[in-house]
Amino acid sequence: MSTTPELDIQRLNILIKLAIEEDVLEVGDTTSLSVIPNDVEATATFKAKDNCVIAGLKVAEQVFNFVDSKIKFKALVNDGDFVEYGTIIAEMKGNAQSLLTGERTALNFIQRLSGVATASKKYADATGDSKTVILDTRKTTPGWRNLEKYAVAVGGSVNHRIGLYDRVMIKDNHRALAGLEGEGGITRSVERARTMFPNLEVEVEADTLEEVAEALKTKADYILLDNMTNEQMSEAVAMSNGTSKLEASGGITIERIPSIAKIGVDFISVGALTHSVISSDISMEIK
Repeated sequence: MSTTPELDIQRLNILIKLAIEEDVLEVGDTTSLSVIPNDVEATATFKAKDNCVIAGLKVAEQVFNFVDSKIKFKALVNDGDFVEYGTIIAEMKGNAQSLLTGERTALNFIQRLSGVATASKKYADATGDSKTVILDTRKTTPGWRNLEKYAVAVGGSVNHRIGLYDRVMIKDNHRALAGLEGEGGITRSVERARTMFPNLEVEVEADTLEEVAEALKTKADYILLDNMTNEQMSEAVAMSNGTSKLEASGGITIERIPSIAKIGVDFISVGALTHSVISSDISMEIK
């Protein structure tokens, strides 16, 4: 699988700049500027209002640093830590106007990322003691892929390909549009992919067991079992016998994870890790 991404600070700073600008434009935080004297110093804390896995502390720190480089940010837990309701996860000290200006943007980032990390842990835990690994997908918020895949990783699941560039993944649409659908289409597609990108792993989507059989003959690195029943996946595992890594995908719910993991597939990919999560409830309190 793809290497767990480090936070891309350059991309992150672009996102933070856009987020702050849409909040204050060129005017500023009118409420804080008009109500709070500009020399007031304060201490604020982030408090978990959910049981959740924390992700995005560095992101929140970068937000406050963008607003006011003099704000001191101290993380009291680590990304990847599971915390219970009421846990103080970070402390910020600095200009009161600046703290309030950065509050919502910082919370938007850390709440969303902690929600992803929490979902990641739930799905990973659902595999029990099996060797099956939960993967994310490319179904991420535009511009947030690096952040959301980072949160998936700290939550305990694993990153699938990061983008279209780091793995060849041949789906039915590719074969159809290339005139390669039909008998031998998978074989020809894999041959072309390996000729053009010999250093990349190749994955083939299979909708039927017949397509699994053809993909196995090509020795594809991975075969995606698309919307198959548990019975079909069990047969695919027997057919493969370790020749290719098998990935279950489509129609995956957390309730199905334990039964699919027992089948013996190598991976289960879950779009819900990033496209359907509920943000964790975290608040900022001023002392």
